[in-house]
Amino acid sequence: MISRALPFVVVLGFLLDFSQSVRFDLNSGRTKCIAEDIKANSMTVGKYHVTNPHEGTPLPDSHKLTVRVTSSHGNSYHHSEHVESGQFAFTASESGDYLACFWLPDHNPSETVSVDFDWKTGVAAKDWGNVAKKGQIDAMELELKQLLDSVNSIHEEMFYLRDREEEMQELNRATNSRMFWLSFLSLGVCLSVAGLQFWHLKTFFEKKKLI
Repeated sequence: MISRALPFVVVLGFLLDFSQSVRFDLNSGRTKCIAEDIKANSMTVGKYHVTNPHEGTPLPDSHKLTVRVTSSHGNSYHHSEHVESGQFAFTASESGDYLACFWLPDHNPSETVSVDFDWKTGVAAKDWGNVAKKGQIDAMELELKQLLDSVNSIHEEMFYLRDREEEMQELNRATNSRMFWLSFLSLGVCLSVAGLQFWHLKTFFEKKKLI
């Protein structure tokens, strides 16, 4: 039974290893932001560097970046100015979309640089190689530790999704209630307008002695 369950747990663990590695072009005077949805208390690490089109030669100052990582509430978790590479690591204190924004100073003539960016969160953010070296554990123990961490991550994800579902249900109930009262109010307004029209027409015909 355990041997059958392990592949399932491994697959779910890989699904929760949120990781994105991208390369993008950035023009001078422009800003590019990349978003990542991170849960509270989740670990995240990232590293970036400007690709050098001429290997062996230093990058010019026009290829230096300003990088800032902020949460959806505007809190700053990383800020570097005039750098060609860097990295960040932190444990998220709040859930939501985190933005990694890259800005290249304006130059004349315009410059375009390529940036390699690797961003990992959750289980994928942990350096398992260093864990194995520091703990002096064999391959089986390391794999079991990875599985345990994956199960814990799945457990946390299930609670997170359940909370989101409850929030959506509460929003649906509130929306339905408001729509009911709005429909009731609209019906009352329509009946009132119809009554006023009927009264006006009756008064008009009485004055004209048509009825």
